[in-house]
Amino acid sequence: MDIISMIKKTKIGKILENVPMSEHTTYKVGGKATIVFPKNIEKLIQLIKLLDENKINFKILGNGSNVIFKDSDYEGIIINLKEFKDINIEGFTVRAGAGVNLMELAYKTSRLGLTGLEFATGIPGTLGGAIYMNAGAYKSDMGYIVSEIRVLTPDLKIMTLYNKDLNFHYRTSFLKENLGYICLEAKLILKYGNKVEIKKVIEDRKQKRWLSQPLEYPCAGSVFRNPENDFAGRLIEECNLKGKIIGGAMISSKHANFIINHGNASAKDIKDLIKLAQKEVKNKFNIDLYLEQEIIE
Repeated sequence: MDIISMIKKTKIGKILENVPMSEHTTYKVGGKATIVFPKNIEKLIQLIKLLDENKINFKILGNGSNVIFKDSDYEGIIINLKEFKDINIEGFTVRAGAGVNLMELAYKTSRLGLTGLEFATGIPGTLGGAIYMNAGAYKSDMGYIVSEIRVLTPDLKIMTLYNKDLNFHYRTSFLKENLGYICLEAKLILKYGNKVEIKKVIEDRKQKRWLSQPLEYPCAGSVFRNPENDFAGRLIEECNLKGKIIGGAMISSKHANFIINHGNASAKDIKDLIKLAQKEVKNKFNIDLYLEQEIIE
C-alpha cells in the first residue's frame, strides 16, 4: 500500500494530491507536492509516525509566505496546520492555534482594543510560522508578545516552551534552530489600548506599506535580513539592481529588498536574483546578505 493510501485509510485529514506549490505559496512558484491537513494534534502525531516508519520526508507549512519551493516536485509530504485554528481571548490573554492567520488575528485583537499585534497586520503568515521565524516589523516582533507555546518534540511528546526558552532574536528563534520541534499553539500577552488610536496606527502603516512595498505582485516580503545598522534594500539599490530582471522575476523598483514574480517566474529565476544581489553587495561593500526566506529543495 502506498503512503497516500495509508494516510487516507487512517482518516488523518484532508489531502491534496500532486498540487502545484505555486497555488500554495505567496511567490506563486514551485513544483507539485501532496499536502495533508491533520484534523488535530493526535492526527498530526499519527501522520508523523506513519511518515517516519516509511522513511518519507515531510515539511511543516503554514501560509507559504516566506518560502521558495523548487521548480521540480517535492519528494515527500507537506503537512499544513491550517486546521489548528482555535482562538480564545480572555482579557488581554490570547490563546491561538499555530494555523491561525496572523493578519486576521492582529485585526481581531485590535478591534477588541488590544494593543501589541499591530505590527502583524501586514504579515501574511500563520501564527506558528511567525513564531518560527520571529516575524516582526516597526521595531517589534513575536518575541515581545509570546508568553509560551505548546510544541511537539522530535520524539513526539507535547511540551510547553516559555518565552525565555524560545531564544527570540532578529528573524530567528529556538524553533528555527531546532527543526524537529513543531509549534502547535501559542499564548500571547497583549495590553489594553485605545481602539481609535490602534486603528489609526494600523491604517497609517497600511498606507505606507502600499506606497513603499510592491504588494500588488506575488512576493514573500523582505528577502534578506537587514545587516546591523544598515538596510539590505539600501545596499542592493546602491548596486544599481533595482528593477533587475531574470526571467519572470524582478528586484522590485519600489523596494530593493523585495523580489517579485512579475510574469510567470520560476523558483530558479528568484534564486538567481538572490545570488546576484548577494554577490554584488559582497563585491561592493564586503557585506554578506543573509536570506530571511527559506529555500526548500
